[in-house]
Amino acid sequence: MQNLPKIIIVDDHLIFQQGLKAVIITEKIADVIGVAANGNDLVDLLSGCKPDIILMDIDMPFMDGMEATRKALEMYPDVKVITLTMFSDEEYYYKMIELGVKGFILKSTGISELEKAINDVMLGESYFSNELLRKIISNFRNKSSDEQQASKLITPREQDVLKEICAGSTTDEIAKKLNISSKTVKSHRSSILEKTNSKNTASLILFAIKNKLVEL
Repeated sequence: MQNLPKIIIVDDHLIFQQGLKAVIITEKIADVIGVAANGNDLVDLLSGCKPDIILMDIDMPFMDGMEATRKALEMYPDVKVITLTMFSDEEYYYKMIELGVKGFILKSTGISELEKAINDVMLGESYFSNELLRKIISNFRNKSSDEQQASKLITPREQDVLKEICAGSTTDEIAKKLNISSKTVKSHRSSILEKTNSKNTASLILFAIKNKLVEL
């Protein structure tokens, strides 16, 4: 029998929360082990169980998604948080990434994209909704960007690795495509993270988009 990832859904809109739970269970995407209407409820849940993934809303009463994410990761540093977002939440994207969120999916997303986001994050990758990426790209094009300085930060080989990371390729896939060892890929990735001052893959992807180092 397939071992499904254990998930907790955190959202203060009951209809959305229960609808999402029903879809996940019906489609056998994951095992929903709990639901919470705010961060306080989540913390109470986490005292008795540990999920693999938390699907986290941002705007909630009593304790919002940012504080809830911070507390969840303090309790379980290896838990994976995927943010449930709307376009209007844009001001929080970077803050959530800094906290360690692994992915963003729009509340309007379809079942297939939800499943892909969960699968990718379980494999250690980051995931951004395609629609969300298009909006981010559009906004960055309307803002000044020190593209030349960003391009000088990383070597041509590191740019090759960066492009593959942004395409969602795993370490082994990158190694095979670029004909280098997995150890070398990891070394390049660490170097890129340091040079771009990116805390994780999600923030690195946004850096690459902002500075037009990749075409999506």
